[in-house]
Amino acid sequence: MKIKRKKFDAAIPAVAMGDIAFLLLIFFVIVAKSQDDSHVRWKPAAAPEVETTANPVASVAIDVDNQTFLNGAVIEVADLQRRLEILLSDREPGQRPVALKVDRKARAEYFEPVIEAISLAGGEIYHILLPEGENENK
Repeated sequence: MKIKRKKFDAAIPAVAMGDIAFLLLIFFVIVAKSQDDSHVRWKPAAAPEVETTANPVASVAIDVDNQTFLNGAVIEVADLQRRLEILLSDREPGQRPVALKVDRKARAEYFEPVIEAISLAGGEIYHILLPEGENENK
């Protein structure tokens, strides 16, 4: 005697797809905003030879008003080393790139303590420059 098997329909629940897409969208917006420093006003210095770098773990900027920013948020230079140590703690030495954006008119009294803080935190400094002859209206 042959017994017929009951066939089950396998369907993907479409209701859950909308929820998943919405959560992924929120996740990517949060991740994208964590290192957004596009609002920082600075003009890079120019150099004859400029190389591209890997994606930095953190971005430190000094704007035209000599304010210091870490990943787009204003920070005191005294707190910079501690915050960078937290950001870089899960990375191996040699894998800790930190982008340094300094306004071309910033004086040494503003950027030297920042360089020291990045170095003491174990970061590898990549100074962001503009190639000579390129449009400097940034």
